[in-house]
Amino acid sequence: MAEFPGELAAAGLTLVGVGPGNPELLTVAAVRAIGAAEVVAYPVAREGADGMAARIAAPWIGPQQRRLPLLFPMVAGAEPRQAAWHSAAAALAAEVAAGHAVVLLCEGDASLYASASYALLALAERHPACPVAVIPGITAVAAAAAAASSQGLPWPLALQQDALLIRPTPDGAEELAALLQRACGEGMVLALLKLGHRWAWVRPLLAERGLLDACLFAQRVGWPDQLLAPAAEVPADEQPYFSLLLIRQSWPAVLP
Repeated sequence: MAEFPGELAAAGLTLVGVGPGNPELLTVAAVRAIGAAEVVAYPVAREGADGMAARIAAPWIGPQQRRLPLLFPMVAGAEPRQAAWHSAAAALAAEVAAGHAVVLLCEGDASLYASASYALLALAERHPACPVAVIPGITAVAAAAAAASSQGLPWPLALQQDALLIRPTPDGAEELAALLQRACGEGMVLALLKLGHRWAWVRPLLAERGLLDACLFAQRVGWPDQLLAPAAEVPADEQPYFSLLLIRQSWPAVLP
């Protein structure tokens, strides 16, 4: 086995988490793996579209490397998505079988709500002989907390016996209200992803429960137009898909 994860790219396929937006947040292992690859694969939502993961990693991709966009359609139907996952896995396995070192870029972390996870599972099912390594990346949740703390809004994600729950934002007010109640009772910090259009009704619910001051709103973390603000400062309008909310309803008894 190679000494460093980045060296595994030479042996087959490496799934690489590239973080939420800032190219400087790639790990050393991620940069090494990308540099060692002959083929750089990345997900796209539709044919001819740019890939967000590829844009993040662009400074580390050389002109001599071949790019391989893989279609991961953002649709509700199961069959188109399953077909796309198996097609991507087949394309990746074929590149590896041809003797190429391949990386598959993934926004954020390669194991957390990641397109790459579906390719990983499809490879395990249909191409088990394909050697695969995974390099983790920084999540938007961790990057948002760090960026807020760096801007004078101290936001440790979890302290002492705090629990931390990371999940997509619920689709309805009743489900979110129940989640908030549970989090309050269990001393749980919530990280709600894919806030987007839901913010139009989430904000009023939080205001009604007196929780706006306990929330950090983050949008397009790591990109030049990044927004980090107390939730009370963000109007109840529809927000971009890549928006998230951190909610802390209590603090440990022992603090500085």
